Amino acid sequence: MLTGFNNNITYKDKVYHIQTEDGGIKNPVITTLLYYKGAVIASKKTDYTDLLGKEGHKKTIREMMERQHKIMIKALLTGKFDTHTSSGRSDTGATTNNPPKKKPIRKSLDDVLLDYISEGEDK
Repeated sequence: MLTGFNNNITYKDKVYHIQTEDGGIKNPVITTLLYYKGAVIASKKTDYTDLLGKEGHKKTIREMMERQHKIMIKALLTGKFDTHTSSGRSDTGATTNNPPKKKPIRKSLDDVLLDYISEGEDK
């Protein structure tokens, strides 16, 4: 199991926490979580079973962890998760008089993750 990464990132006057960790040999998955106020608003998992036992696998896994962590930071800083943390407030912090009413779109976590992964592959 490799040591992971943890960062607090301030974006639009809000503090987010991004955590990337390695599950180790018994759970060969790299997991990155994006938190806002203690709630997970995004996650990404990458299985690396195919790398186990190969020469230099620890270095490769470390590079994958760094890349995945940076991708989540970039997604945050480019506004990908802005709708996940809106609370009827404008970006300046002023409360809006009539926030738009939208019918919530119901998606499973698997659908949300699949959308996220698919969008990342296009870039």
